Amino acid sequence: MKIPESEELFPIVDEDGNTIGEAPRSVCHDGMSKLLHPVVHLHIFNSKGELYLQKRAMTKDIQPGKWDTSVGGHVSPGESVSEALKREADEELGLKKFESRFLGRYVWESPRERELVNSFSTVTDDIPSVNKEEIEEGRFWTIEDINKNTGKDVFTPNFENEFKMLILPLSFLTPNPIK
Repeated sequence: MKIPESEELFPIVDEDGNTIGEAPRSVCHDGMSKLLHPVVHLHIFNSKGELYLQKRAMTKDIQPGKWDTSVGGHVSPGESVSEALKREADEELGLKKFESRFLGRYVWESPRERELVNSFSTVTDDIPSVNKEEIEEGRFWTIEDINKNTGKDVFTPNFENEFKMLILPLSFLTPNPIK
């Protein structure tokens, strides 16, 4: 199998995030190799406790047209998780300055791929500037509206999993509960 030189490479990692190799995007997403590769997610809340979600562009090869994490993307070879988080936030939503809070790390496996997800949150009332090449639209959702639409094929399965595992518990940890 010949891989085009222009194809994006992903670092391959162990479950602790240590790089053990590299592979092309097409191999990582082929549904067979299941090579573990790192990604970053940023959950953006506003001061009202609403969560910004992006609707994935219909041109995306995975989960097109579904609502997903505020920011999400792959870590590039040689790039730190922190650098990838900043790059992706800027590329997708024009968000340049923010303070992030680490929420957790977990392995997500779908029929197409296996990712080591590094999840973060931030709070801002800045209105994101959507990159239309990657995102169809974006908006803030109430936690109640997300709960009402969970399980109805509105959101990506990974977002629903992460929402239940990492986002909902935040409502019990903050002085002003997320509504």
